[in-house]
Amino acid sequence: MRALRTLLILVVVFGGLFVAADRVAVSFAEDQVASRIRSSAGLGSDPEVSINGFPFLTQVVSTSLDDVRIGLDGVSASADGHAVRVTEVKAELKDVKFDSSFSTATAASATGSARISYADLSGSAPEGATVGYAGAERAAKGQVKLSGPMGEVLDGAGISVPGPFKGLLDGKTLTAYSTVSLVDGDTVRLKAATLPELYVPGAEERMREVVDYDLKIDGLPSTIKLDKVTATEAGLDFSGTGTDVSLSG
Repeated sequence: MRALRTLLILVVVFGGLFVAADRVAVSFAEDQVASRIRSSAGLGSDPEVSINGFPFLTQVVSTSLDDVRIGLDGVSASADGHAVRVTEVKAELKDVKFDSSFSTATAASATGSARISYADLSGSAPEGATVGYAGAERAAKGQVKLSGPMGEVLDGAGISVPGPFKGLLDGKTLTAYSTVSLVDGDTVRLKAATLPELYVPGAEERMREVVDYDLKIDGLPSTIKLDKVTATEAGLDFSGTGTDVSLSG
């Protein structure tokens, strides 16, 4: 009995040491992956990396990881003259296989998601205008609302208002609705669905040039293509999928 107790104690001790070593190894690996992603993507800080599945060491031996999750914050979306912060950028990678040197990796499948808040989206709107939730009915159509004092918005859009028309704008609010869509799996397109009467000759055409634009989202692996956008009360939520996602670089 004493020998059996000793054996059980040794099993528990070595089991605990294995678990501890396994957790240390996965923590080190997560830090290394985060550092490599930061370097290759030109990020200002390390992303959050979580390597799931136990035990980790046996996954390393087989050069295959079951589940890897990556989280980024403060990624940018950009277009001509526009810069918008993208938050809650996430990627979940399944069946990640490494080459023998662990220098490149490919995920059999992946899902990605991102969010742009209305406050951040407003940074790309004409000066004086804000972008917000358009209400449940319009949100279901993928629309957002642009609004602001009409005089300020026209001025922010670079539209000169002749003297005789300025009085018509006093106290008036510009409210327009833009439809949001996705192009090429990584670009957000805003296109005016409706514009109010602007009272100034030629102003509507100029306003459309300002409120219609594309924003390219950076930060997700290039092989993850965004294919869905949802207008929520908090902002625009994006999601997409990819297969054979390369993590090299």
